[in-house]
Amino acid sequence: MSRIGRMPIAIPAGVTVEVAENNKVTVKGPKGTLERVLPAEMEIKLEGAELTVSRPNDLKKMKSLHGLTRTLINNMVVGVTQGYEKKLEVNGVGYRAAKAGKKLTLNLGYSHPVEMQDPEGIESVVEGQNVIIIKGIDKEKVGQYAAEIRDKRRPEPYKGKGIKYATETIRRKEGKTGKGKK
Repeated sequence: MSRIGRMPIAIPAGVTVEVAENNKVTVKGPKGTLERVLPAEMEIKLEGAELTVSRPNDLKKMKSLHGLTRTLINNMVVGVTQGYEKKLEVNGVGYRAAKAGKKLTLNLGYSHPVEMQDPEGIESVVEGQNVIIIKGIDKEKVGQYAAEIRDKRRPEPYKGKGIKYATETIRRKEGKTGKGKK
């Protein structure tokens, strides 16, 4: 039995959860509203301040969807109460980030500055010149935007230049040595 899927989701005070037909779940909280259509096979029950997800049978697909459905709902509840954030670090000589309105400008050693527009519902904050914090209520969108920013210049293994997540460690390589010729 799915250990994650069985766990009930505690709904904190100030959060309302509505389950419409076709498993359309709407979660409203102090930070905003999220809605998502979840797999129709899963049975989502709201009992007081707890929400439970159950599956119809033990087919492999149903087992997979069971844990996924529960986690997606839980992420929505956490998103509207606490929100999500990802921290990115810009490393490299002359590499910097700047913010103007909803536009994020990155100088990453290219011949031109890279400009990115904040997506709907996502906010990016620049601390100093080399730390970018992405905040939002939708875990998926926060992660996606952070990945898109990181893709503009991924960290390289020799000097560690590029954009990396704050939690990420870069596996360093040793440079070439001049052996072989005499």
